[in-house]
Amino acid sequence: MTLKVEHDLHKRRLDKNVGLGVLLAAFVAIVLGLTVVKVQTLDDPREMERFDHVARPALEEAARDQSQEGAE
Repeated sequence: MTLKVEHDLHKRRLDKNVGLGVLLAAFVAIVLGLTVVKVQTLDDPREMERFDHVARPALEEAARDQSQEGAE
């Protein structure tokens, strides 16, 4: 029969690991929540293509045409 004695150092290390895991899970939940809200607030899913930081003249022309239609 072996005795297993847990040292105080192991308990403190476990507490730190659990705290870090909770913090990481909270960060992932916040990023996921922000992503879902951003995607749901788009009126037109093609608008998401504008956020890739690449100049696309076809998208700019379509946006200009759409804004002119809305102004009329």
